[in-house]
Amino acid sequence: MSEFDHGRIQQMRAKAEELKEAAERATDPDARMLLKARARMLEQESKQADDKGDLGRGPM
Repeated sequence: MSEFDHGRIQQMRAKAEELKEAAERATDPDARMLLKARARMLEQESKQADDKGDLGRGPM
């Protein structure tokens, strides 16, 4: 995994954490649900990228 990939994964995780915090502060239930869903998606993407060692590059 390149440093770029590692940095990108860290960015995804940081953004997921920001979204979780925003969801906690959100007063609108729909907004809260969307923020939580987006945070979960980013966490899953970052985990998959970390497991694969890449960020979705196609087969070579």
